[in-house]
Parts: sequence; C-alpha cells; structure tokens
Amino acid sequence: MDIVSNQQKKRIHPHKFTLWVAIGSIVMMFAGLTSAFIVKSNQTGWKTVDVPKVFWASTAVIVLSSITLQMALRSFKQREMNRYRSLIGITVLLGIAFVVLQWLGFQDLWQQKITFKGSGAGQFLYVIFGLHSLHVLGGIIALIIMFIKAFAGRIKLYSAVPVEVMATYWHFVDLLWIYLLVFFLVIG
Repeated sequence: MDIVSNQQKKRIHPHKFTLWVAIGSIVMMFAGLTSAFIVKSNQTGWKTVDVPKVFWASTAVIVLSSITLQMALRSFKQREMNRYRSLIGITVLLGIAFVVLQWLGFQDLWQQKITFKGSGAGQFLYVIFGLHSLHVLGGIIALIIMFIKAFAGRIKLYSAVPVEVMATYWHFVDLLWIYLLVFFLVIG
C-alpha cells in the first residue's frame, strides 16, 4: 500500500498539469510576438514609443497582488479562513487596480497620438500589453469566483489545489508583465 500512495504523491494534479500546459502556450505566444517586434523594428519607418510612466505604478500593484495572493494561499493552508477571505478580496481589488492603471497608460498613448495605425512599436505595444491585460482579466474573474466561494458556506474539503493553481497563474502573469515592461524599455 505504501508504494501506491508514494506513486500518487509524486503525480502532478491534473489541474496543475493543465495550467502548466496553458502557461507553456502563453509563453510561446508572447515569445513569438516579442520576436516579431525585434524583427520588425529593423524596418525603415519604424517609430519607437516611450512607455507611459503609469505602467511603473501598475507594476508595483501587480507585484503587491502576487504577495497578497501568496499570503492568502498560506492562510488557506493554515485554515485561517477570515484572513484568506480578506487577502483574496485585496488581491481582487489590486488586480482591478492593475487593469485600471493599464487603461490609463493606453489613454496616455492615445493622447501622444500613438495609435494602432501606422508602423512602429505602438502597434506591438497595444497588441502585447492588451493580450496581457486579457489574461489578467481572466485571472480576476477566477479570483472573484474564489472570493465568492470563500463566503458561500463552509468548506467541506480543504483542498488547496484550486488556490495553488490560481496563485501559480497569478504569479505567472505578474512575471510576464515584468518581462514585457523590461522588454519594451530595453528593446522598444
């Protein structure tokens, strides 16, 4: 019996496996987009873009949200449900703040007359940052569902897997944002 339980402990949970496959796909998509940016940036008529300063504030917000979500995961594992609920709620608010700050950054670009038309870094910035924001919005929806479930009656099964999956995804979009911002600051 010990051999079977040891083999089961070594297996990755199907939800975690699915998440890692999805993360691999997302990494490939953004690697392709940033590679295309590098290739296209050598063409004549390329226009560079200064990244709006508000994106620095959004970076701080998403990093803070990763910290609060990690604290929420720890609270869940320790069965501190009131603290877990509070931290999930804070993470949701920080996620929404990130998206609002992204929107303000796009408004700054529009005011600079950087649009999707024409040739240059602006087109890539809209596509790449916009796709990232969509992934963050998906994470916010999942966080809201987790927040509602945290208040919907007693938790009968204290499986941390959903919270672990959410935390892994959220940390991923956090690191992806940092990569994209640094990419545009250095290359763009």
